[in-house]
Amino acid sequence: MRIGIVCPYSWDVPGGVQFHIRDLAEYFIRLGHEVSVLAPADDDTPLPPYVVSAGRAVPVPYNGSVARLNFGFLSAARVRRWLHDGEFDVIHIHEPTSPSLGLLACWAAQGPIVATFHTSNPRSRAMIAAYAILQAALEKISARIAVSEYARRTLVEHLGGDAVVIPNGVDVDFFAKADPNPDWQGDTIGFIGRIDEPRKGLPVLMRALPKILAARPQTRLLVAGRGDEEEAVQSLPAELRSRVEFLGMISDQDKARLLRSVDLYVAPNTGGESFGIILVEALSAGAPVLASDLDAFAQVLDQGAAGELFTNEDADALAEAALRLLEDPARRAKLRDRGSTHVRRFDWSTVGADILSVYETVTAGAAAVAADERAGGGGSGLRARLGLARD
Repeated sequence: MRIGIVCPYSWDVPGGVQFHIRDLAEYFIRLGHEVSVLAPADDDTPLPPYVVSAGRAVPVPYNGSVARLNFGFLSAARVRRWLHDGEFDVIHIHEPTSPSLGLLACWAAQGPIVATFHTSNPRSRAMIAAYAILQAALEKISARIAVSEYARRTLVEHLGGDAVVIPNGVDVDFFAKADPNPDWQGDTIGFIGRIDEPRKGLPVLMRALPKILAARPQTRLLVAGRGDEEEAVQSLPAELRSRVEFLGMISDQDKARLLRSVDLYVAPNTGGESFGIILVEALSAGAPVLASDLDAFAQVLDQGAAGELFTNEDADALAEAALRLLEDPARRAKLRDRGSTHVRRFDWSTVGADILSVYETVTAGAAAVAADERAGGGGSGLRARLGLARD
């Protein structure tokens, strides 16, 4: 199958959507499919052979963050050329409502289109206001996927229609088989995320750290991610700042090793999360997980059975829960065992197969509709029977 995948966010700035698209593309390539990914990228960004650059992106505030998006006449021309050259059997557009390549591809593409919705934002005024503009593009979509029930709810409430829920995928064995780093072991708490993005929750963790260190002064916090390190520790007393080690941007291999090494992984995110891919990666690596009680996080953690939850933005609750876990090796071992079993449902062997099934359904449906139209049936009845009727 010839598969075209559209990434809305800049390839050179790592994020959950980009990682999902990268791993999905590589999964399909391993199965023998031909895959091309269209993504924004700076001119000097090293790209895998299956990624085609649509040009440089610009930073735009989006969903409580700053996304690097690509839009405009030049981008539209590149989208059309990519579609023409690719002759794809199916186009898979991620975040088709974002003002980026996904929307441009949705307008320009012909044939079967699958769309994945990642965003969870129950009060998106922008999405409501833009519905009239988006409607024509959304009507071309043959099948919709949401990465969580909360992303599906956002879609239903703002844009109508529905979607099948297929979660983000992870190569579970890649994390499970990573070698721990001895330098990162021994009374360590891990955090991975953009340091200067408040919704990732590092300030909440920093507010909890003095209480943790008062009870367990040997504890270290290991922080991986880009951002201003000095600003991140400003709220800490000077004598405690040495207990925080900044690792900067780390490779996928080192991320897996970090998650395999720490005694506890903390995800203090405060909102705007539709899934929680870092939680799945941590569970895959066997890290006991403590996360804020966002709806999406609770779902990934099996409502607290595969990882513990604390009250969102409550630093005292975070500190108390972290201390309970750090002082209870048996509880951490139980979470590891439960998490290692639970996380298998997110492995690419399951997630990729589910997405491929959607592709096969829409391509078979489109072929049947075309045959019906050639036979003079107009295709409308068959289109409805195949679930391809427009909203």
